[in-house]
Amino acid sequence: MDRRGTQPLAHQAKAGQGEFDSSDAVRTAAPLLHARQVTFDTALKLELGGELPSVTVTYETYGNLNEAGDNAVLICHAISGDSHVARHDDADFPGWWEIVVGPGRFIDTDRYFVICANILGGCRGTTGPNSIDPLTGHPYAADFPTVTIADSVEVQRRLVDHLGVGRLLAVIGGSMGGHQAITWATRYPQRVRGCVALATAPRLTSQALAFDVVARNAIMHDPHYHGGRYYGEQGPAVGLALARMLGHITYLSRESMTAKFGPSRLRPRKVATAFEKKFSVGAYLGYQGDRFVERFDANSYVTLSMMMDMFDVGDTPAALQAALAPSQCQWLVISFSSDWLFPPEEGREIADALLALDKPVSYCEVTSSSGHDAFLLGDSVETYGGMIRGFFANLSATPKVVERSQAPAPTLSSGTFFQGDRVDLRILVDQIPLDSSVLDLGCGSGQLMSELVARGHSRVVGVEVDEKAVLACVRRGLNVIHADLNRGLTGFRDRHFDVVVLSQALQCIEDTKGILREITRVGGLGIVSFPNFAYRKMREMYYELGRSPKLPGLYGYEWYDTPNRRFASIVDVRELCQAIGVRVLREICLNSESGQEVHDDPNLNADIAMFFISA
Repeated sequence: MDRRGTQPLAHQAKAGQGEFDSSDAVRTAAPLLHARQVTFDTALKLELGGELPSVTVTYETYGNLNEAGDNAVLICHAISGDSHVARHDDADFPGWWEIVVGPGRFIDTDRYFVICANILGGCRGTTGPNSIDPLTGHPYAADFPTVTIADSVEVQRRLVDHLGVGRLLAVIGGSMGGHQAITWATRYPQRVRGCVALATAPRLTSQALAFDVVARNAIMHDPHYHGGRYYGEQGPAVGLALARMLGHITYLSRESMTAKFGPSRLRPRKVATAFEKKFSVGAYLGYQGDRFVERFDANSYVTLSMMMDMFDVGDTPAALQAALAPSQCQWLVISFSSDWLFPPEEGREIADALLALDKPVSYCEVTSSSGHDAFLLGDSVETYGGMIRGFFANLSATPKVVERSQAPAPTLSSGTFFQGDRVDLRILVDQIPLDSSVLDLGCGSGQLMSELVARGHSRVVGVEVDEKAVLACVRRGLNVIHADLNRGLTGFRDRHFDVVVLSQALQCIEDTKGILREITRVGGLGIVSFPNFAYRKMREMYYELGRSPKLPGLYGYEWYDTPNRRFASIVDVRELCQAIGVRVLREICLNSESGQEVHDDPNLNADIAMFFISA
């Protein structure tokens, strides 16, 4: 049991892996035991015209606002969520983000004052289509106006004011919740210190829109829809169930569906549903659709899906940059590898736009087989939850970077060649001009970046392909972009940084020519350090032992599992630079065993080289 007497996180992380488990598994139509309401009587003028004469908001809070009033976190839910993000006590039922929110968890309610409100247009207490229109005395039904993400955020802003919060430590949300988080950061930039956007995008793809169009038509063409005026009568249960079944397919991935339904394809569970259940996937979808009808309103589904579909902060890099430009906060953008509804490249578009604006941002494509639902499930929660925890911790305190004497050895997966106290790293730091902006390629767990931040550099960004190393950087309060250097530096403009560093990773790069050209395009100065495979002791191992070199200073790779793709010498790299038009301004060659610079035949006597290059 954890501190609240609930199932431990390790058990909860398995939610969503059973045949009938899903992100909907913990959601219920039961009354919200700890929800509160507030009504704002000032009319809400809507972005697309018209107004709502008053708005009622249902919300829940967790933890306490501290004396300084600077520990408030606003959580924005996705299309079918509500205010119940986590349980409050042992008698309460689980919330929709139980694996992330709670005492001692990734969003620690012992530390933060957590706010979650049912969205405008919802059906769990906040004003929506099933609310009474004060002008008619009847439910709004299909006459509920078209509302936008900006309208919903304005309602949340009123709630935040009501709760006495001046500035949010962070706003966080996934999917449509991510749209709200982005809108908060850009509409109310002075009210937000940090923004976390998970499994989201600048706008929906045409494919995603298509699913929503079919879903809305399934509802509105149900014979019991009655133009939306079905309250007190039999409602469009079949249409709503079909809409949810269709939507649920988009939340999964090919991998997760294969794992769930492949082994039992023709052995479906016996469930009480009128939908086809010849196949296990059919029984599952029928079950999910029926359960959804029990807790959700069809008009709200139409309203909220339209709200999400209309969200658009830019379909070009220039438009997206213009939309994000007002933000003044730290950003953390997280995508999931198997999410095809909000694919990773769309999250990266957000990060790239922020990079182009020199906004502080970290981005990670988290490995998960759960599809779009990954941000609600547990197969990757230690990674994305760990990033959230580290990001929040660094928002609420001065980031604690690791000093040189405390810095751990680079991780094996970072692609860094040498371990221990790297003499080249010490020299490298001293060669970078003070106050210069620095891009660290293959940054590993952030050792060099930490050194530079401690030294006073104000703009330091890393690029790293290893997910665990990205997590380590985020925990350190460093800005890092999860990316493969072999795909170039497309997110960075010409002369984006004063200095671009590639430290001990050149030998791991597939496109060696391409990365050298990109370094000199993006940086005014490039510093590339690499192992010299023509070093005397390496030659001796080949010549005398007839074996691939493996020296004490190197990681314990064997020839068959080494990450190194290139085995170049100092002469080789020098000749390559000349061939592709990259200028070598200076060379520093080192012997890591003696810690000394080598001037006498460095191609034979130095095991590390550092080239200073430019276009």
